[in-house]
Amino acid sequence: MRASLSFLRLCACIAVFSAFPVMAQTTAPPAKAATAATAATSAPPAAAVEEEPPIECATCHKEQFDNMAFSRHGASGDARTPWGKADSSATGRNKMCTACHGKADEHMDNPIEKKPETMFNKTVKPEGKSARCTACHVGGNRMHWKGSTHESRDIACSDCHKVHIRKDPALVMETQPAVCFNCHKEQRSMMMRISTHPLRSGQMGCTSCHQPHGTISDSLLIKNTVNETCYTCHADKRGPFLWDHPPVRDSCMNCHQPHGSNNPPMLQARTPYLCQQCHMGVQHPSSVYSGNNLPPNAAGDKMLAQGCPNCHVKIHGSNHPSGARFTR
Repeated sequence: MRASLSFLRLCACIAVFSAFPVMAQTTAPPAKAATAATAATSAPPAAAVEEEPPIECATCHKEQFDNMAFSRHGASGDARTPWGKADSSATGRNKMCTACHGKADEHMDNPIEKKPETMFNKTVKPEGKSARCTACHVGGNRMHWKGSTHESRDIACSDCHKVHIRKDPALVMETQPAVCFNCHKEQRSMMMRISTHPLRSGQMGCTSCHQPHGTISDSLLIKNTVNETCYTCHADKRGPFLWDHPPVRDSCMNCHQPHGSNNPPMLQARTPYLCQQCHMGVQHPSSVYSGNNLPPNAAGDKMLAQGCPNCHVKIHGSNHPSGARFTR
């Protein structure tokens, strides 16, 4: 029995001494980890990423500033824009807003009591607000702004244009008519009639025919006359024709109402009433068509879904040798 116990003790001692190298290997990695941590601590710090200088105006007016970044005025790559002219320094970037609003040092010190040099609200006269815009927007379509209909009636640029949003409604065909209709109520009601130009569908806008910044023609038309303006789209009515219809050559508005009518196609009155405003001579037709001419009375057929253009199909002019009456 004693021999057996002695043998077991010997085996236990051998197992303990054989475990020492393994323990040494186990404790070695922490030593290496400590060395690596020391090296990391002594290594020089990585270079910090340079941030853009802050913009003081964006501190309070963040929404307007973010929207301007997506607008034409906020195109920093275009040297013609206020943001394109500003350099990348903190002082230069703060000039993005002051390019239009003027000095704002006192405003930034006391935002509630003090305002920037130029404001675009109702407390400022229209010429004062427009002066900031016309300092850059000169020539081209705006060369006739001075003395124009809108300028002489105290309409400022900011009354129609909105620059603190991503897309100015006055420059988008789908939303442009709503801007003009804020003042032009009569034209708005005409556009609700059954026969109109496709403004409500966004296929054209008010500026397709009118130049709101001023022109040398009547009604701020984009061309010199009514007919020239209409011919920009309706070129087939331009002529010249072998047989001309005098009222057509005079003005399209003699027969048509361009802002809308309940008589297709935008006629001032339905036919044959419209034609008989001029054609009442001894030639055909010599009788006046009215509600008294309905069947069974004579000439009632002219009042039942018919009109002069049913026969005189080339009413705008004809090039046929036998088209003196515009029938071919």
